[in-house]
Amino acid sequence: MIRFVLIRLIRAQITIVAVMTFAFVVLRLSGDPAQVLLGPDVPQSVVDAFRTQWGLDRPLWQQYLSYMASVAQGDFGLSMRGQAPALHLVLERVPATLQLTIPALLLQLCIGIPAGIYAALHRDSLIDRGVITIPSFVMGLVLVLIFAVTLNMLPSGGFGTIWHGLLPAITISVGGIGMLARFSRSAMIEVLGQPYIRTAAAKGVKWHNVIARHALPNAAVPIVTIVGFMVGSLIAGAVVVETIFSWPGIGRLLIVSVSNRDLAVVQCILLLIAATMVVSNLIVDLLYGWLDPRLRDAAPAH
Repeated sequence: MIRFVLIRLIRAQITIVAVMTFAFVVLRLSGDPAQVLLGPDVPQSVVDAFRTQWGLDRPLWQQYLSYMASVAQGDFGLSMRGQAPALHLVLERVPATLQLTIPALLLQLCIGIPAGIYAALHRDSLIDRGVITIPSFVMGLVLVLIFAVTLNMLPSGGFGTIWHGLLPAITISVGGIGMLARFSRSAMIEVLGQPYIRTAAAKGVKWHNVIARHALPNAAVPIVTIVGFMVGSLIAGAVVVETIFSWPGIGRLLIVSVSNRDLAVVQCILLLIAATMVVSNLIVDLLYGWLDPRLRDAAPAH
């Protein structure tokens, strides 16, 4: 078990470093932030002084090594616009994003998994066909059209009350609900077709016990996979939603920082998103080892 955990911790660290490296290189090669922040009419001497101040005049490999050394010490740099620590600017937006992503995740779990299981147990029913065929983006648009535009019951944007966050949270959750329902349905159908399910039913075990004791535990492993992926992608999925609904979270800050070429803030946000996805996948791997000891025992030695 210790080897199983260590291997996944090493892989998680390698993934985070790879994401940091990719983000650093792409941001540096995509344009000079001095031109964006200072404007085209600023004298070249001012531009050169700005680039020297922020270390942009040094070779790329020196900038990279300096950045990695600073991150290793917990220093994520300063915002080029506000001169404030990038990590502070990002962390102060985290609560607003969590106000959307946590309810969205709860909605996905509480609706998606039961709907998928019900659809698998009642194949070809109305709910089964609905789970398969209704696109998630259509459901989101319909909700906004009904409650914000037609009925005027909920605000379509802004921040401050629970009502402002209701539509954004629902919009984030809709896609995950449909995905999780379809995945849960497929996992349950596959498990229900296994010989041990038919054997348990043939022995006279009550059907609800067959589902609870045999089908659900074995369907949990693939369902955990998609849940881990969804948890990791929640912050990334909030980027568009926060921009549309003018929600002051990490996603909106990312869009503004990218347009302003605020390198330290963008790198900090991308690192946070990557860390969230890596940690969620690490938790999924550990749950694999708990749900199915065969996977834990089969962990490679290298």
